[in-house]
Amino acid sequence: MTGSLLTVEQLSVSIATRRGSVAAVRDVSFAVEAGEVVGMVGESGSGKSVTALAVMGILPPAAQITNGRILFLGRELDPIRRRHGQREGLAIIFQNPRAALNPIRPVGRQIVDALRAHAPLSSQQAAAYATELLQRVRVGEPERRFWSYPFELSGGMCQRVMIAIALACRPRLLVADEPTTGLDVTTQKVILDLLAELTAAEGLATILITHDLALAGERCARLVVMQGGRTIECGHTADVLTRPREAYTRALLAATPRAPGKGPASADFATDSSDAHRSKLPLLEIRGLQRHFRLRQTGGLFAQTWARFRRTGAPRPVSVLRAVDDIDLTIGEGESVGLVGESGSGKSTLAGLVVRLIDPTAGRIVFRGNEIGTIPARKFTRSQFRHDIQMVFQDPSGSLDPRLTAFAAISEPIRLLGRLDRARPLAAVVGNLAEMVGLPATLLTRLPHQLSGGEKARVGIARAIALRPSLLVLDEPTAALDVRVQDVVLDLLARLRRDFSMTFLFISHDLAVVRQICDRVLVMRAGKIVDGGASEHLLTAPHHPYTRDLVAAIPRLPSEHRDESAGAAELFRGVFSG
Repeated sequence: MTGSLLTVEQLSVSIATRRGSVAAVRDVSFAVEAGEVVGMVGESGSGKSVTALAVMGILPPAAQITNGRILFLGRELDPIRRRHGQREGLAIIFQNPRAALNPIRPVGRQIVDALRAHAPLSSQQAAAYATELLQRVRVGEPERRFWSYPFELSGGMCQRVMIAIALACRPRLLVADEPTTGLDVTTQKVILDLLAELTAAEGLATILITHDLALAGERCARLVVMQGGRTIECGHTADVLTRPREAYTRALLAATPRAPGKGPASADFATDSSDAHRSKLPLLEIRGLQRHFRLRQTGGLFAQTWARFRRTGAPRPVSVLRAVDDIDLTIGEGESVGLVGESGSGKSTLAGLVVRLIDPTAGRIVFRGNEIGTIPARKFTRSQFRHDIQMVFQDPSGSLDPRLTAFAAISEPIRLLGRLDRARPLAAVVGNLAEMVGLPATLLTRLPHQLSGGEKARVGIARAIALRPSLLVLDEPTAALDVRVQDVVLDLLARLRRDFSMTFLFISHDLAVVRQICDRVLVMRAGKIVDGGASEHLLTAPHHPYTRDLVAAIPRLPSEHRDESAGAAELFRGVFSG
């Protein structure tokens, strides 16, 4: 191991809490060779990210390395602090790009900052290379996006910017902590192909932290499986996935959603789309819906102000982005409809229009026979329809008020929009909701930063269902969750739909998850619905070339990796309940 690019030996990390010290990482050992991709998999809280932060030398103040050592290029890294230049050649892609990016600085300038910190470049040279990096990670219109702020970009676009910043450091070792969490499968493939290309061309090694075992199986030479802060299984990827030694590894494989297989040729999607919900009474009808945004070639308002300040020229003519472009859609009572497509295809904008957070440019939105598209978004909160249409947002960390406890967050819509029953205290109502989503009552007093990703996701779902809505719009509810928590959340959504006859509009990048929970799937591209039909039929025999590309890009586990028997679920529950 001493000749490896990176060597981690018997690493232990503890974190100080109010209740004492917690061992986050325990005696972890592994090595990474030059040009190698090593995957780290395991559930949330298994110690993957803490190990990565220790390697980078950016552990939080409460964390401390209590044992072991880290060697990079043959020299031992300082476990206490990050000395200047000592970790030159290391770069990290963080899991949450919106939290990692500076919200008040254009993304292009943030890439320039990274470039000039590692190379003697002029502002013009760094800006040109930053634009090239944006193009390499497939950011459309890189010259314009250079001046965009994080809040002007989709989650997938922000993730690409983070990857560009990491590549700007010209690293020898790249630590990628869930680098494709916010990306659709086609963009995910492009990004991972790019990283693979760099690995081969420049001898770049990568530690790929992911909860997607299928992705790890396709991209990694070796796997490190972590549970409870320990490495419980290491080995070549094929051996770990086809002949796992540990019950925990087998349970992770059993919980991974199945990718679509092959099927007969599909019929025309318009026929499938109408037949799928013909027997359902329409709950939501959308006709000719459009949402356009005015853009300038140099970016938004802030970029224009910056351009004038820098005297770089007059603003260019206004252009129009057709985020949602003439969409027709009908969702029946009790139906679960999936909406898939690449980042920037307009899915989240369509969701914002449906829940009336955004005003349409044109078109009709009819809910139970009532035109709600004409009600301004700022007034819809006080509308009689508000409690019937609720949303689970993509990022639970960003959508929950950091000042409110879980109890306050769940009770807020009841206090503001519901009718309180004096015979039933609010605490009892919130407690029932928490129990319904599997959130322990002891967590209701905690603030969002004190909750795990899965726990915050459950708070978001409990808050959304507090008013028992008829239509629940879910925007990537499982994107950042490991397969264990994802399985629990999907089971919860299935129960909610069964017990309360809820209707779902389920937005996701993960076609395997969509196949599992949705009756019907619609495919969006460039603001338009280009394909659709019954889930099993569409995803096993896609009609449109773009849909075929999406299905083909899904990472897959070999069939022998999965236990399809009835005992697989019991194995899963037994391992995680122990």
